[in-house]
Amino acid sequence: MLAPVSLAWSPLRQLSRLQDEINWLLEKPFDGWLTSTMPLFDAGWIPVVDVYEDKDNVVVKAELPGAKKEDIDVSVSGTMLNLAGVRKEEIEYEGTEGYRAERYFGRFQRGIVLPVPVEGDKIQAEYKDGVLTITCPKTTEAKRKQIEIKVE
Repeated sequence: MLAPVSLAWSPLRQLSRLQDEINWLLEKPFDGWLTSTMPLFDAGWIPVVDVYEDKDNVVVKAELPGAKKEDIDVSVSGTMLNLAGVRKEEIEYEGTEGYRAERYFGRFQRGIVLPVPVEGDKIQAEYKDGVLTITCPKTTEAKRKQIEIKVE
C-alpha cells in the first residue's frame, strides 16, 4: 500500500488511508475469492488505481485493459475524481468449449478522493496500452511552499 511521504496531517487524507486499510482487511481473508466471484453476482468490476503526487500534480493511473477510449468517461467535482465506462466483451469463442472465465466485462465506475484540491479545467488524460493516466494540476494553494529560514 502506498502512503504519502508528507507528514502534514489532513482529515481527508486520514479518512482515505483508513478506507484503503479497511478495504484491504476485508479482502485479505478471502484471498481474492470474493472478487473472483463478482461476475456471478453481476457486480461489474472496479478498475485498480495508483494515486501519487509530485510538487505540481496529483497523478492517477488506472488499469483499463480492453476498454476503448471512447467508452471511458473522466470527470471531477472538487476533490472527487470519477472514472466510469464500459468494457465490452468481444465474442471470440464461437464453436469452442470454455473452461475458465476470469476477465470482467461490463460497466465500471470508480470514485477517487484526491488528496488536495486540483485545477479541474486543466486536467489531462492519456490512454496507452490499457493504462489511463490522469494528470491533475494542483491549485496554487495546494502546492507545497518551501520557506527559507534566516539565521540572524
